Amino acid sequence: MKDRELSLVYSTTAPLRIAVVDAGIASRETALLPALRNAGFRAHGLASATELYRTMLAQHFDIVLLDADLPGENGYDMARHLRTSSDIGIAVIIDADHRQAPIRALKSGADLYIPKPVDTELLIASLRSLVRRLTRTQDFGSVADQPPVRGWQMEADGWCLFSPHGDVIPLTATEHTLIGALATRNGQVITREALIEAMTHNAYEFDPHRLEMTIYRLRLKSRNITGETLPLRTVRSKGYLFQCEVR
Repeated sequence: MKDRELSLVYSTTAPLRIAVVDAGIASRETALLPALRNAGFRAHGLASATELYRTMLAQHFDIVLLDADLPGENGYDMARHLRTSSDIGIAVIIDADHRQAPIRALKSGADLYIPKPVDTELLIASLRSLVRRLTRTQDFGSVADQPPVRGWQMEADGWCLFSPHGDVIPLTATEHTLIGALATRNGQVITREALIEAMTHNAYEFDPHRLEMTIYRLRLKSRNITGETLPLRTVRSKGYLFQCEVR
């Protein structure tokens, strides 16, 4: 697709939000942010992991671009942390002189890596490719668009889930509330905001990472108990959906 056609595509949808975490003011403010904004992204510059995590409590990002050589918590560790708690797109800027840097970036959970010095044209093309890939794999409105998942069941009172092979997954109070809210829209997307409202009496004081960590831990518990993947799916930039039968 030509650049002009890509620009038309991006102009018809909400700009994707990108967090650029780079301690170098010159590279961040004079190179990366202007290039991303000119390409149609909504780019937000940050200098450290602490700034990113604090900002993510109030803002949603579709992609994070991390400098691997950040002081304190480096880009690899940040990528590993973000990947365990969310399905956000992750790109890491690496030192091309280090042979293991690309492998380390991908093993940490990054979707792609960009070598230094950063070629902004390569960066933009890589991020657009990532957007297309994420959209193809995750942008769907209901499980009707996907192969059906059969056999998962939930007790009517919502305190246990049953795998297709009969394994029982007991739910904590938080998981019970989460699954109950998702079950009301069985197989349909429910927004992150709606789930947060179901899980707390004060959405403004609720840490959004609690929702992501609850989902991550529930998926992990399901794999550990049943050896199967829980049909709780992420719909990027929209929310989550869950499909099961109530028994």
